Amino acid sequence: MKECSKSIVRRLHDPDMIRRVFRGVGVDIGGKPDPLVLYKALFPLMESVRTWDLEDGDAQDMAGLPDASMDFVHSSHCLEHMRDPAMALGNWFRILRPGGHLILTVPDEDLYEQGVFPSTFNRDHKWTFTVFKSRSWSPRSLNLIDLVKGLGEACDVRHIKVIDLAYRYDLPRYDQTLGPVSESAIEVLIRKRPEQEVAQGGRLPATRQPDDEVRLHLNQYRDDQRTLRESNPGRPPFKNLSEL
Repeated sequence: MKECSKSIVRRLHDPDMIRRVFRGVGVDIGGKPDPLVLYKALFPLMESVRTWDLEDGDAQDMAGLPDASMDFVHSSHCLEHMRDPAMALGNWFRILRPGGHLILTVPDEDLYEQGVFPSTFNRDHKWTFTVFKSRSWSPRSLNLIDLVKGLGEACDVRHIKVIDLAYRYDLPRYDQTLGPVSESAIEVLIRKRPEQEVAQGGRLPATRQPDDEVRLHLNQYRDDQRTLRESNPGRPPFKNLSEL
């Protein structure tokens, strides 16, 4: 219930979400009836976000959107409804521009389905998800680590984390997403590597020098470190137990 809305407050407390992820032009896949656009005003670098739902086309292939056309792609609790999650995720990644971010939220199988599948809480769920297990109780379980590997060399995983801050582990089986705070979910954040980054095998440092003021202060940090070392020859740190 209102899973996108539940995520907003914690994302507003994450500087990466404000200045790196939700910026430019984006799409919210499967956004109705709780779309990200309701909170656009809270993310100052977000120019626009299109809500993509059933009337716009099949989210499985996103045929209406060209390759590399979005600065960010957001989807909250949609992937579990797809016929082929790997294909859907590949197409969501396809429409993302190099340097852009894909942010995905899915139900955690232990927190949401809680040992029963087909789901008794949402009959349209076709899959369950876990970060990684060697064995699951669910016959339709997908490891997200395995799933994102299929996106290839351009996939730069920034985080995969279980969202259980308000989850009550002391309760018997119950759909805790019915309440106003529990998310019972896994969040995945992926950055799409530009071609040069893929070719060089990673995100290497910039070659362009910063402006004079920034360079002055950064060089001072290095000079201070050198001064400390030179003033304490033969005295390694954290070895001095003399009386104060």
